[in-house]
Amino acid sequence: MPDFDTVLRTRQSVRGYTPQPLTRALIDEVFSLAALAPSNCNVQPWQVHVVSRAVLRALGHAMTEAARSGQPPAPDVPMISRYEGPFRHRQIDAAKALYGAMGIARNDHDGRAAAFLRNLDAFGAPHAAFLFLPEGFDLREAADLGGYAQTLMLAMASRGIGSCAQGALSLYPEIVRAHLGLVQGPRLIMGIAFGYKDPDHPANAAHTDRAALADIVHHHGDT
Repeated sequence: MPDFDTVLRTRQSVRGYTPQPLTRALIDEVFSLAALAPSNCNVQPWQVHVVSRAVLRALGHAMTEAARSGQPPAPDVPMISRYEGPFRHRQIDAAKALYGAMGIARNDHDGRAAAFLRNLDAFGAPHAAFLFLPEGFDLREAADLGGYAQTLMLAMASRGIGSCAQGALSLYPEIVRAHLGLVQGPRLIMGIAFGYKDPDHPANAAHTDRAALADIVHHHGDT
């Protein structure tokens, strides 16, 4: 098992997977580790539904067809698609890295549309986790859910499992609920595609940098 620094430095958002599924024992192992994530008052404000293989493909097909037919997304929590200031620059740089790795030009609208639709099928991953925020919780607890998601993806990376946190998998929550037989109430926050990384998929050649430490960490008082 790699050390923690190596896990952090080598983890990436994987957007191309082999069809090989994970064993149930391995899935249970990483989700048990993720359950150790901290949360306010230890309330653990998350509900997770793991969807695999044929069921995931059927769900992905339904969401893809909804997008192709022009059905507007209706996420449980509004999403910002265009950021401002330095956040916009980071968004643009990430898009350049991804589309560049896949050989999709900026003016290739069909290519970009097809690349986006891959999101709705979890990039062909054999598994995806759908993370819901239970009823009665809001922004503070959603932050805890984000910590759970990060813990889960790091646990996966430590076991050689690729993953990608996806806002796109939350765009059609009613379709997700219908396919999984879920009731209205808990809000779908995100999905996480996961499985074994396909080293030959061009999307996995995309790499992004991080903001300078001085741009994000501000010190007050003596250190």
